[in-house]
Amino acid sequence: MSHTTATPSRPAARALPLAEQTVLVTGGARGLGAHISRAFLREGAKVVINYLESSEAAAALAAEHPGRALALQADVRDAQAVQDLLREAERHFGGPVTTVINNALPNFSFNGDARPHADALRWQSMSQQFEGSVRAALNTLQAALPGMRQLGFGRIVHIGTNLVQNPVVPYHDYTAAKAALLALTRTLSQDLGPDGITVNMLSGGLLRTTDASAATPEAVFDFIAANTPLRHVTTPDEFADAVLFFASPWARAITGQNLVVDGGLVKN
Repeated sequence: MSHTTATPSRPAARALPLAEQTVLVTGGARGLGAHISRAFLREGAKVVINYLESSEAAAALAAEHPGRALALQADVRDAQAVQDLLREAERHFGGPVTTVINNALPNFSFNGDARPHADALRWQSMSQQFEGSVRAALNTLQAALPGMRQLGFGRIVHIGTNLVQNPVVPYHDYTAAKAALLALTRTLSQDLGPDGITVNMLSGGLLRTTDASAATPEAVFDFIAANTPLRHVTTPDEFADAVLFFASPWARAITGQNLVVDGGLVKN
C-alpha cells in the first residue's frame, strides 16, 4: 500500500499594519486613484503617488503629507520606467514597496451612448486597454516582486469592474481587458502565495463621480441608484475604503478573490 506524504503546512502569512506599509498607487493623483492614495495616507502608510501627466495634482497631494507621500512620474506601460520608479521609491523611503494598487486607467470615458458596438469595434481600442491594464500590472508586479520576496510580505490589488459579471453597457475593450486582469489575478495568487504575497481584485460599478464617469448622464446614475439594494451609487471614498481591506491584516488569509463593491447591484 502506498502512502502519501502530506506537505507540511507553512506558518501563518506575515501581516503588516497599514501604517507600516509602503504603497504604490498607479494613477494615484486624480480620480479614484487620488481617493485611494488619501485613504492609505489617512491610515499612516507611506504612499508613492504615480502619475503620467497630472504633475500638479500629484505634487499638491504629496505636499499635504510631507515625509509620507512621494509623487513620481512613470508610464506604467513602460517596464523600464516602472523599474526606475520602484528604485527611486525604495531609495526615498529606505525600504521596498510592500503594496501595489494597480489603478491606472488608459484614456477612457464612461459614456455608453458614445461607445462603439460590435460592428465598429477596432482592435486598436482593445490593445490600448490591454496595454493599460494587463501589461501595466505585469510591469508593476515584476518591479516590486524582489522587494516583496525579501520581506516575505506583499499585497497586490487590481482594480476591476462589475461589467465582467454584468456587461450591460458595450464597453467591449475596457471589459475584456479587465476580465483578462481578473484571470491574471487568480493565476498570480497561486504562483505568489508561497512567498507571502496576496493578489486580489476589487471591482466597482459606476462611481459617483470621477473624471472617467463625468460624462455619464445623470439619468444613468439615478437608474443605478434605483436598482441597487442600498439605493445609492458607490462613491470613490467608499470604494477606496474597500481597497484598504485587502491590504490590511484582516485580509491576510484572502487571495485570488474578486470583491464587487457596488452597493449590491451585482451579486458575485
